Amino acid sequence: MEFIKLTQLSKAHKTEILTLWNNEYPEKLNYQTLTDFDNYLKNLKEQSHILIMDKSLNIKGWYFDFIRENEKWFAILLDTDTQKKGFGTKILNLAKNKETQLNGWVIDHNNDIKKNGKQYKSPLDFYLKNEFKKIADNRLELEKISAVKIKWTK
Repeated sequence: MEFIKLTQLSKAHKTEILTLWNNEYPEKLNYQTLTDFDNYLKNLKEQSHILIMDKSLNIKGWYFDFIRENEKWFAILLDTDTQKKGFGTKILNLAKNKETQLNGWVIDHNNDIKKNGKQYKSPLDFYLKNEFKKIADNRLELEKISAVKIKWTK
């Protein structure tokens, strides 16, 4: 696997990431069109990206960070077949090397269903193992998502 750092994504990257997003996140968080996904990205300031690509140059993982309310926020998506093989930790370590703080929203329950009908498993334990702190009193409660804030500080 190769890790590619980018400041902008091509249309082909966005198309492939959209498929990854729609396959790996709960179905209720899916974007119906590339335009919808692109509009989400356009609202995020100072983006940087790291792609995990296999030998055939297929995207198997995506890390991105951005500024929201004067804080550095991030998200990670890994293809199911890429999970539990150390790639998530490796991509986080690349991010930690360039940042002093990372914030994220993490679904902290296993009640959501993915597009394929399988259960979406909360990645909270993964982040706790990777030195993030759960900010229990800071929650995101919306119609489509229930999540807790996590934070890592150097």
